[in-house]
This record gives sequence, structure tokens and C-alpha cells, in this order.
Amino acid sequence: MARYSGPRLRIMRALGVQLPGLSRKQWDARKPYPPGMHHGRHRKKLSVFGTQLQEKQKLRFNYGLGEKQFRRVVAMSFQKRGNPGENLLQFLERRLDNAIFRAGFAPTIPAARQLVVHGHVRINGKRVNKPSFLIKAGHEISLSEKASKFTHVEASLENPAIVRPEWLGVDAAKKTASVVAVPDHESVPFPIEINHIVEFYSK
Repeated sequence: MARYSGPRLRIMRALGVQLPGLSRKQWDARKPYPPGMHHGRHRKKLSVFGTQLQEKQKLRFNYGLGEKQFRRVVAMSFQKRGNPGENLLQFLERRLDNAIFRAGFAPTIPAARQLVVHGHVRINGKRVNKPSFLIKAGHEISLSEKASKFTHVEASLENPAIVRPEWLGVDAAKKTASVVAVPDHESVPFPIEINHIVEFYSK
């Protein structure tokens, strides 16, 4: 399945949650029903499978991954020692495009991904153009001189989409971010029932 490029608010309404990585626009919680002409006033109770699928989709859409990409990250999470659910959330938070977004260099993860793939991001002074690159403690993230002057970068730094996490030390003036710790599963900025996702892929 290709990466989603349709209406983002529609996805958040369908999943019933604000996904900050997907869009800065606010999902209207006063409309607690999925989009569509024939909606009811309340959401139908989901089956166990439906609940598991919904939780998986929250992660997939927030971090902007296609189905195959997401399955690869899940496979890595099960192969790594420890809790596969916590491993999964940590892998997603450690992605370079997410780190760019969480530092406030971009308004969304798709916008952060564009900075990365166009060669505007440096890790310890070296250009990295893979959004899936996994950051670690000790890395310093910086932008190219050209990107540091982009209007949307400056606007995002002045008004970040969400509160910056403790695992990033950001110097907004220099447009750099230091990874001071490895993000953990509690770093995800929206509610997620990770056990449902583990069960979904354990079948």
C-alpha cells in the first residue's frame, strides 16, 4: 500500500484522534463520528480485530509509512530483544523525519521528510537523505544553510506543532538539535494501545 496522500483531517476523524505528525489542523472532537454522508451520531463499537487495526493505523498514518514499510519496522521490533511493542514505538520515534518534526524544524512529518530527501539535513555535519535513518544519543541534527532560511522552517521553529520532547536539546537560533537520550515508548505524542498492535501482528 502506497503512502497516504489524501485529506488528512478525514483520516483523523476516521480514527478519532489528533495525529500531530500527519497534520497541524485540529480534528474537531465535537464530531465524534467518521466522515461520510451516512454517519450516525456515535461510533459503532469495534470488534477486537477492528480495534487492533485502528491502533495500527494511528501509528502508520502519524509516522507516514506505507503498509510494507510499517511491516518491516514491526519485524525489526519483534526481532530485537525486549518488549516488541515498546521496541516498535522507539523505532518510530527514532526515525530522522520524526526527529526533524519533533525538534520543530518542520510543521509535519511529511514536511520533515521533504527536508531529508532533498538533502537539507545533516547528522554530525554529514548529509543524510534517508527519512528512515535511526538517530541515537550523541547525534547532532542540523539544516543546510539554504533550508535554515526557508519560511516554513522559521515559522515552525517560532511556533512548534507540539511540545519538544526531553530527548532533544534544540538551539532554535542555530537551528540545531542534539539527541541527548534515546526516545522511549512514552515519547509518542498521542494515545496508543500498543498491545493491540502486538496482538495484531502475533497471529
